[in-house]
Amino acid sequence: MPNRVLRFHFDYISPYSYLAWQRLGDFAKEHELSVEPKPTLFAGLLNHLGQKGPAEIDSKRIYMFKDCLRAAAQLAVPFAPVFSHPFNPLPSLRATLLDMDDQTRERLVTALFHATWAESRDLGSAGVVAEICSGAGVSDALERIQAPEIKQRLFQATREAIDTGVFGVPAMIVDDELFWGTDSFPHLARYLRGQDPVGPEDVEAWLAVTASAQRK
Repeated sequence: MPNRVLRFHFDYISPYSYLAWQRLGDFAKEHELSVEPKPTLFAGLLNHLGQKGPAEIDSKRIYMFKDCLRAAAQLAVPFAPVFSHPFNPLPSLRATLLDMDDQTRERLVTALFHATWAESRDLGSAGVVAEICSGAGVSDALERIQAPEIKQRLFQATREAIDTGVFGVPAMIVDDELFWGTDSFPHLARYLRGQDPVGPEDVEAWLAVTASAQRK
């Protein structure tokens, strides 16, 4: 039985979250991890940090999609042009936070990711999200995601992510240690094996470094 928990912070708007989700199932089995999906509003993180998302910077936007195409080919998973980007992920994130059992939630996350990045469906549409939810065994989603308590769940989940130190998605947290991005899987694997090259003394040394210049 899995004896450690991996908290997976993600947003459907993030192609890197989609790619990480494709790897996560096998990775969790290999390392005996229990995965907890954590829907997190990426725009909320950006607003808190005062940053732009990669899709809001023209040169970074095209690089991101080319990079993801290459990564998807390496993973042998589909990666199609999305319906629109950036899009409004609120309906899908809220739907993921509806009451359901763990297996259904995992199935729904997979279906919503696939619909976005493999089928080019419009996840900004609450109606489309409700159709995907129905196919995954989650009924009446169109009405339920409008409930104030569900909206509050997403707000609180994003707030908790910020308080935990999450600054981007995908982020994976094990034992309160954060690993960010699809390229962090090897680092996480070393950490799980007890071979992390980063020790407390390294963190203290870097925290002691002060700035000698500021960008205006």
